[in-house]
Amino acid sequence: MTTQRQGTLPNAAVEDYLKTIYQHTEWQDEPITPSALASKLAVAPASVTGMVKKLAALGLVDHVPYGPLNLTEEGTSRAIAVVRRHRLIETWLVRDLGYSWDEVHDEAELLEHSVSDRLLSAIDERLGHPTHDPHGDPIPDAFGNAPVLAFVLLEHLEPARQGTVLRIDDRKPELLRLLAANNIRPGSTVTVHERSEYDLTILAEPSGARPAVRLSIPDAQRIWVRQSSGTTAR
Repeated sequence: MTTQRQGTLPNAAVEDYLKTIYQHTEWQDEPITPSALASKLAVAPASVTGMVKKLAALGLVDHVPYGPLNLTEEGTSRAIAVVRRHRLIETWLVRDLGYSWDEVHDEAELLEHSVSDRLLSAIDERLGHPTHDPHGDPIPDAFGNAPVLAFVLLEHLEPARQGTVLRIDDRKPELLRLLAANNIRPGSTVTVHERSEYDLTILAEPSGARPAVRLSIPDAQRIWVRQSSGTTAR
């Protein structure tokens, strides 16, 4: 697994690009396009074009003009290193520093580019080598390994079928606050109670003790679950 060289500073922009490309295919298989990358990073398409050329020249990205982007082995290794730092920092902020899970994403975005390997190892040791961050994302180990889980999006969970929450997108704080207020987190069991074209209602177990939670379809697309039986793998 690639580590930061002592006495040097990583290029934050390069790391952001590599991490975003990597994360795009963590929970689905389609490679990211330059236009989708520009949207995720909130930058101009021309900026993406220039950076992709730089990444390709560095041997970090394989790219055919106008085609999707794929990380090389070296690019994947560097991306995983950034993802590991980000998710360990998020976990540390929640467990040791009293942050709530809807507050840690932006803090980790800043710290992931500056934390040293020594400090990261100390954080990992203190936390007992966690395997998942507060949002359910797997934390790669020191060798870059992370589990791959079978899942469906909550949007596609069949009515009356129970599912265990695996992961929740951490980029929408208001959704995280809504779920936390209803005690829904990774590991929670939920059931789709009602569904319409625009939203759905879920019940968290034990359903009799908790109110129903109504989510828009876009929000249901931010929650990954494992079905109680017949789970569909990607």
